[in-house]
Amino acid sequence: MIELKNVFNKVFLTIETDALNRWVEATWYGYPTEDNLRTGVAAYTQALANTNANHILIDARKVLGTWKHSLKWMLEDWAPVAAQMGLEYYALVVAPETFAEEAALNMRENLYSFRAKVFNNLDEAKFWLRSQG
Repeated sequence: MIELKNVFNKVFLTIETDALNRWVEATWYGYPTEDNLRTGVAAYTQALANTNANHILIDARKVLGTWKHSLKWMLEDWAPVAAQMGLEYYALVVAPETFAEEAALNMRENLYSFRAKVFNNLDEAKFWLRSQG
């Protein structure tokens, strides 16, 4: 497991690879700054590239606040590169009725590089990813 820490030495992201299911699982914590978000996204994208995975499972239920400050970067810069690195399916789990959910839905509506779906339940997200092959 990879743990990324912020300037206060608190974990803001954990990353694990699941070879059996062919996905990278990343769990976000706390307030996502623009720098932490870019660092974290780069780390789990690199984990994807280092494996035979083509799915990413994001658990953002413990995110406080929004990450819409980085939405344009994710859509225009990161997503096409991630697709070139093999990303085909992206499941994003968020707490309902939060700013994180709003940003996630906005991302999904404007994403064309790979298939993405937003969930409020981790088990449903895993089931969807497994059903994608």
